[in-house]
Amino acid sequence: MNKHKIKPVKPSLRRKLSAFSERFFPRLHQRPSTNRPGRPQAAQTSVHHAQRHQTSGMVLQPTAFHRFKKWAGRIAALFLLLTACLIGALLYLSMQSLPAASISQTSQMLDLHGQVIDTFHTGENRRSVPLDQISPNLVKATIAIEDRRFYDHPGFDIKGLGRAIVANTVSLSAKQGASTLTQQLARNLYLTHEKTWQRKFKEAIYTMQLEMHYSKDEILSLYLNQIYYGHGAYGIEAAASLYFNKKASELTLAESAMLAGIPKGPKYYSPHMDMKNAKDRQLTILSIMAEDGVISKTEADKAYEEVLQFQPLGAGNQAGFAPYFRDYVKYLAVDKLGINEQLLNEGGITIYTTLDPVAQNAAETAVDKELANSDGQQAALISLDPRNGYIKAMVGGRDYKNNQFNRVFADTRQPGSSFKPIVYLTALQSGQLTPASRFKSEPTSFIYDEGRKVYKPSNYNDKYTNDFITMRQAIASSDNIYAVDTIMTVGADKVIETARKLGITSPMSPLPSLALGTFPVSPYQMASAFAVLANGGKRVEPTAITRIEDRSGRILYEAKQQAQQVVDPANAFVLTSLMESVFESGGTGNRVAAMIKRPVAGKTGTTANDAWLVGYTPELATAVWTGFDKGRKLTVAEAHRAAPIFAAYTEQALSAVPPKIFPIPADVVSVYVDPASGKLAEATCSAKQLEYFVKGTEPIEVCGEASGAPGDTSDQGTEESKAAEERKSWWNDLKRWWQHD
Repeated sequence: MNKHKIKPVKPSLRRKLSAFSERFFPRLHQRPSTNRPGRPQAAQTSVHHAQRHQTSGMVLQPTAFHRFKKWAGRIAALFLLLTACLIGALLYLSMQSLPAASISQTSQMLDLHGQVIDTFHTGENRRSVPLDQISPNLVKATIAIEDRRFYDHPGFDIKGLGRAIVANTVSLSAKQGASTLTQQLARNLYLTHEKTWQRKFKEAIYTMQLEMHYSKDEILSLYLNQIYYGHGAYGIEAAASLYFNKKASELTLAESAMLAGIPKGPKYYSPHMDMKNAKDRQLTILSIMAEDGVISKTEADKAYEEVLQFQPLGAGNQAGFAPYFRDYVKYLAVDKLGINEQLLNEGGITIYTTLDPVAQNAAETAVDKELANSDGQQAALISLDPRNGYIKAMVGGRDYKNNQFNRVFADTRQPGSSFKPIVYLTALQSGQLTPASRFKSEPTSFIYDEGRKVYKPSNYNDKYTNDFITMRQAIASSDNIYAVDTIMTVGADKVIETARKLGITSPMSPLPSLALGTFPVSPYQMASAFAVLANGGKRVEPTAITRIEDRSGRILYEAKQQAQQVVDPANAFVLTSLMESVFESGGTGNRVAAMIKRPVAGKTGTTANDAWLVGYTPELATAVWTGFDKGRKLTVAEAHRAAPIFAAYTEQALSAVPPKIFPIPADVVSVYVDPASGKLAEATCSAKQLEYFVKGTEPIEVCGEASGAPGDTSDQGTEESKAAEERKSWWNDLKRWWQHD
């Protein structure tokens, strides 16, 4: 017997694999039987194999430890496989783009002070704003009631889910939800609210992608701009405007707690639907915020007790304010500036306009009041700042709901005598006439077209002085004969040339009747032309839109205003001084002079069908037209309605602006003249009128004798006569002071 113990043979790797294979896949090792009769070798072989297995049996026999080890390996392999799959899935999701979410944005039109005067949207009323333009109170209140652990979880709040399950089980209801803000955002952006497993699976996928692609602040911003707050308001900016007429950045703690509670159920928690429910929800939110230490208990109590000032539903709708102007702005944006209509209605653009709400309100009030008792008489008013061309107010008619035609741009109305200042400006610039130039006011026949034609104008009601009058007298009394004499002197073609420089583009013919405003011009063009005079001869193109921005604040359009000197400043001032006489004693605008407490220049105009007053101060140039759409002739009373509208509007629109005189250019001189002769008025002259001239064009001939040294005209006339002259217009004192300061 062998004294050496037989050591077990350590199986090789091949034997291990063979043993493993035989144990779990025995059929692979089955062989056909070889023990046939007469073949003892096969039996010996079988015995040999048996001995081999017997020898190595202690290696292949399974034990409890071996079985545990095998199953643990399988579980570990499975875990690693699942982990690899999860990592792979997350990597795949991180590389995939989120579905395109078509979120329409409400576009806005703002007035000169940044207040909304119109909104455009085809579906949802939404206006997105950055997170830093949302009140921190609203942010904190929303997180407190919707997702207290928002900044701590990866999109799914397992702890919150457990808390909700316990709370709902205790109350036997579904009072607490477990959806995070990210889950709600995913659902609102990409899915419907149907309760199916397929929707929940997609929601989970999109939630993970949102957390991968965006920061927490970005997700919160998207949520606050997306969520529905009831009554058609989507997003907190629209909600703040709807409920409190505020921007989202201006919300107080009390207002924020009220609004944060609405998305849970707008029909149930809206203060416009159920104030008790809304207040209860507000209290819940404030209590949670105090419990979490976001605010103090005192702040919560104070906010709950605060009486909120809700805006009535529909009060924020500006449909009744400046409708003609808003239509004009939309026309400019789409037809002139090329803004796509879909972008206008869904793109969230902002249109900044020049509309002054104070001036617009004054314009609408003046028109409504003056036409309140008229039967169908219409009116148009346009007013702009001559210094920058900004259109401050626009009224295109008396009843927008029934008639949207904007008469401000109607070029079928004859301006009548309101066109005469353009004739006189041409004469002054040509040097052929001065304020002291005289023509006789009497019935006159004018021969033109090389003697082939005759023109016989007449004054209103056939009233003539039958004497020579100066340009100031002609403008104040609106003498037609003087106007036609002037155009015959300077040439009608030169008058048209001047009109074009002032911005009038309407068709005109070089005829004597042009002086009396027989060729139609729109109120828009008349206001633009007179603005040049108010601005010292500088023309600035009228504008209603200063700039347009897209939803990201990128500038799509910006107005580039440039002033062009088209009229000599001295001539512009001299004509302005002459036109001030319209509102003085004997002037056609004297009826409303008492209504205006500031220097003003202008010109009335009356035809059978149209009544005008076009005038200006240093800050506003305004054209007012009244008449009938169907061309009905005006009665005497109806013909006098343009002036009161102009006066009431001008004084109210400038109520907060101190009166200013028109600046006097350096090359303008003032002297006293005799209106009867047009000569310099000395002490012994029977009448005196202070008159302004472009330096070098003042009269040389003298009427009367000087009281001082020969040729001294610095102190013409007695102190008594000068004081009496100055009392004719209170603002002449201001002009004297300005000139001699």
